[in-house]
Amino acid sequence: MAEPIRALCDELIKAVNVMMEADSSQTYRLQALKFIEEFKEKSPFCVECGVQLAEKSQTAVVRHFGLQILEHVVKFKWNEMAPEEKLQLKNCTMGMLSNGTHPILQEECHVKDALSRIVVEMIKREWPQHWPDMLKEMEALTAMGDSQTELVMLVLLRLAEDVITFQTLPTQRRRDIQHTLTQNMDSIFTFLLGILQLHVNEYKKLKCIAGQELKAKAHWRVGVATLNTLAGYIDWVALVHITNDNCHLLEIFCLLLSEPELQLEAAECLLIAISRKGKLEERKPFMVLFDEVAMNYILSAAQSVGGAALCNQSSGGIVERRYTFLKRLCQVLCALGSQICSLVGSDIDVQVPVNLDKYMEALFAFTTHPSQFLRSSTQMTWGNLFRHDILSKDPVVGQMAIKYLRAARINLVKTGFPSKNDCPGCEFSRVDFDSDEDFSCSFNSFRAQQGEAVRLACKIVPFEAFQSAREWAQYQICTPIDGNTTPVQWDAMTFFTESVFGQLFKILEKEKIPIDEGMELLQMVVNYETRDPLILSCVLTIISSLFPFVTHQPHFLPQVLFKIFPSITFELVEECKAPRTRAVKNVRRHACSSIIRICRDYSDLMLPCFDMMYEHAKRLFSNELLLTQMEKCALMEALILISNQFKDYNKQKAFLKELFAPVTAQWLSEEMRSVLWDPATFLAYVGADQVISDPDKEDQMGINRSRISFCVNAILGVVKRARWPANSEEAKAGGFIVSTTSDGAPVYRNPCVEPLQALLPNLFALIRTQNSLFLPENINRLSKTFTGVYDIMDVEKNFALGIPQPVLDAYDSSAYRSIVERMQGFFSSLYENCYHVLGNAGLCMQQDFYAIEGLAEQIVGSAFIHLDSVPDHRLRPLVRLFMKQLVMSCPHNYYDSLLCPLLGPLFTYLLQRLNFRWQIINQRTSLCAQEEESYEENHVTQEVVEEQLLRLVTREVMDLLSVTCITRKNPELSANKEEVEGNEEMVSMDSSQGIQINTPSDELSELGKCLLQSEDTYMTLLTICFNSLSWKDTINCQRSASVFSWTLLKQVLGCNLLPEAVTWLYTSVLKGLQMHGQHEGCNAALTQLALLIYESLRPRYTELRFIMNQIPDIHVEALEQFDQKTIQCTVSKAGEKKKKEQFKRLIAGTVGKPLGQQFKKEVHIRNLPSLFKKPKPTEDMLENTDTAGLIALFSSDHDNS
Repeated sequence: MAEPIRALCDELIKAVNVMMEADSSQTYRLQALKFIEEFKEKSPFCVECGVQLAEKSQTAVVRHFGLQILEHVVKFKWNEMAPEEKLQLKNCTMGMLSNGTHPILQEECHVKDALSRIVVEMIKREWPQHWPDMLKEMEALTAMGDSQTELVMLVLLRLAEDVITFQTLPTQRRRDIQHTLTQNMDSIFTFLLGILQLHVNEYKKLKCIAGQELKAKAHWRVGVATLNTLAGYIDWVALVHITNDNCHLLEIFCLLLSEPELQLEAAECLLIAISRKGKLEERKPFMVLFDEVAMNYILSAAQSVGGAALCNQSSGGIVERRYTFLKRLCQVLCALGSQICSLVGSDIDVQVPVNLDKYMEALFAFTTHPSQFLRSSTQMTWGNLFRHDILSKDPVVGQMAIKYLRAARINLVKTGFPSKNDCPGCEFSRVDFDSDEDFSCSFNSFRAQQGEAVRLACKIVPFEAFQSAREWAQYQICTPIDGNTTPVQWDAMTFFTESVFGQLFKILEKEKIPIDEGMELLQMVVNYETRDPLILSCVLTIISSLFPFVTHQPHFLPQVLFKIFPSITFELVEECKAPRTRAVKNVRRHACSSIIRICRDYSDLMLPCFDMMYEHAKRLFSNELLLTQMEKCALMEALILISNQFKDYNKQKAFLKELFAPVTAQWLSEEMRSVLWDPATFLAYVGADQVISDPDKEDQMGINRSRISFCVNAILGVVKRARWPANSEEAKAGGFIVSTTSDGAPVYRNPCVEPLQALLPNLFALIRTQNSLFLPENINRLSKTFTGVYDIMDVEKNFALGIPQPVLDAYDSSAYRSIVERMQGFFSSLYENCYHVLGNAGLCMQQDFYAIEGLAEQIVGSAFIHLDSVPDHRLRPLVRLFMKQLVMSCPHNYYDSLLCPLLGPLFTYLLQRLNFRWQIINQRTSLCAQEEESYEENHVTQEVVEEQLLRLVTREVMDLLSVTCITRKNPELSANKEEVEGNEEMVSMDSSQGIQINTPSDELSELGKCLLQSEDTYMTLLTICFNSLSWKDTINCQRSASVFSWTLLKQVLGCNLLPEAVTWLYTSVLKGLQMHGQHEGCNAALTQLALLIYESLRPRYTELRFIMNQIPDIHVEALEQFDQKTIQCTVSKAGEKKKKEQFKRLIAGTVGKPLGQQFKKEVHIRNLPSLFKKPKPTEDMLENTDTAGLIALFSSDHDNS
């Protein structure tokens, strides 16, 4: 027998070497792989060959392969092995643990890992019932030497990971092992601590003795392994094991922070421990870490790796391990902050720590560290401390808030780019960030967090915060411009002052606001002159932040306005004919936004300046070259906002008519009418049919596009801004109320209605024309230059794919867009703005909009026309911006005349479209699996975009269905909040218990009831909901299952449904489980829905039982019992949870597997006799074979015999 095995081993060694050698051809490598896999599956000599290949005389690669063979045997052949074979393999494995490895410093890590995996796989199958002395055997191994101790640590760690973290075994076995671990946890922790202290002490003793370096390193290696194992247990064991003996374990970790070679692992253990949640009284012992001794350990550890110690002496770069330790230490302090915020002020008696100042100094040291990552890590903790009801009132926190504000002034300055060397932070950024763009994204997030902390600090020390912001602003104003650093400083100062002043006016009483100092600062800002567009933009922001001071001294208002007005037309001299830079465009846009914001928030204050503003605007309008069309619209919006304060219907109507006269004349002209009503004329007018040979040539048709955009934006501006007085008495006195409803509510009229009504027919025509542009004959009219102008824009594409927008550099000189990009942007924005107008028209015009004669027909004839040709990214605005807003704002008395005639056909079309599009996606998925290699990257990217867009459209449609039909009683499902761990050692329960879904309690809305009067419309809505359960979108599936489906279905439960309909409904839910059942949230929602349907309809429809019989692997007897209880309705409320569990087990065969699991070989681990109760007799005779014999075989006594 030995000779064939030796020959087979030689063949296997050759195959392994062929696979691993770089020079091997693909053909040979595949042949070798096939040979190896066939051997593992079919050979009866796996154990013998595996043991021989794992011998120390073999190379590391071959030994690792031999151990893999043994692991494969345990995982896939254990159930078929005879007890004697199991014993032989167990003894061989324990022998390898004892003396089958090289010394600890010579042995390869992957060999140790492979050996530990075999032991863990056996433990998962036999412990504790058949191998009761396993822990004793492991403990005995540690007495044999360092190598064995390290291997035991790896076994214990891997066991915890498989059972608790990854849960890679059946529920019953997991519970058995977890329960036994819990019972033995005291002895396990005592054992681990003993090993740790022994080897750490030996390491400390030997490392200083010359010639003992290798022995010291061996002890260090065991210490590291023990700390890693402790980290795997600290995360889930009962807190009492961590806090025993006055937190002795944490004290050890703190002591090890001073050991350079062990400090990182110790810090990670400390972090895991302090981050634990649980009952507050169990966490109270953590406060011992605020004692002076523990704080000193942490501070000295941070100082020992700070500064020069972080740098590599040879390369000058950062020593990554030391830097990682610093990160963990920072996270430890942040976790301590979370604990103190939870404990202080809670029901248990925890006082503010005496050493709070030391803790905050330590945290502050990380906040002022050059590393962007470390600074950012502390921000949330500062926010929690400043927000805390009790801690925020402590004088120590008040003093630290002042220091924090000073530090924020430095931290907010955007420096430390990895590509530069202009500050100490650059070196750290090169470790943490791949590019300047990554750094910018991180910095923007950091700045937002810091802004929140600054606002909270401002609540604690408002006057100090005001002085700090004031001093910084004055300093910047008085500092001469010095290269590019000044705009960066200005930007940081602007953000800081905006955060402070924005909070100041909210928290201080009126008489306590430092008005004189604020006005003095505002005067300085207004008087400041600069031609740098970046700094000017900052000036505008500061003016907006300080504007509330003007409400106390209104006479200063004209000076502020005269400061803002020139910025609207800001130009740089050298830019007269060149395209404007991004910075200049931002300044002009910023100035327009500032004016609109002031007029919106302080319209009563602005009213005396209305005539002055109107005259200034007229002068700007008169010169075509001064303003872009968007800037004109912005000024018009500002004027309309002030006019809302006229509180006189006739006066405001006359003003709006005068303001809108140029727009009306242009929009209603014969030329514009011919353009808007005919697609061919429209394309010619905007220049989309022209071939552009020279991209630098002036865009002749740009003026035409801007005219159309101006008119639509102006209409949108008046629809959004023109309103009647909020006070009903003022509205009545001003002539805005025309009547009252039956319940006495006033009916308002908007002064903008008359000009708007005249403009709507052409707007409907434009929408119809835009939909017609996607017809083949009109696409053919596009010139070759503009063939792609209807494609989705990059911004929308990135949004659909979840790709963050690239950070634009404000210092870039060019903001130039090609003519194709401008044309594409024109079509996209025009399409959306038209639907914005219609969506806001109802809110603006009220009954004057809904009462338009033939409105439903006009909408159907424009917005709903040629939808088959409209791409998904253009369909979204119709649903989101128009129809959803129309439904939400429409009065009840227009449901029958307007909404029902619109929504019925629309939902019918959307159902047909979505069904068709999802069918294409599903077909494409199967084709892609067959022809994967032939797909080009661009083609795949396009398909990914299309699929994601379809998901977004589907969600928009479901949003529309929600606002149409559902009245929410409970908030929609969301992720569970962090809950207190009850029985902490049994934290890892079944995933089925993770989400509890009660019977949906949402009701049908009034509009929903109107729609359901039409049987066709009702069936359409029901079909959308139940079809969507099996579309490839988990978010939509969970929402539909938990919110819509049952709410709609229960309306007809009492009716006589066709058996085919019942079959289809139930099958749709099971299809959803097949598609999405692997996702916990979807599984819970779909199971609940299936149970509701089965309970409600099974007594009348035997078809449901027939469907259940077809579920794969269903237990017929269990189904019969459940079915009888359902028919007889015998389940009590107390048995509801058990009933849900039974039903979930019955339909488990329908749940689909994730793609990554579909082709994975199944691992079957049999349950052993239960530890908790007397086992019931089982029909599986294999499970009860030779139980006593196996126990005897795996006992230590047998091993020693």
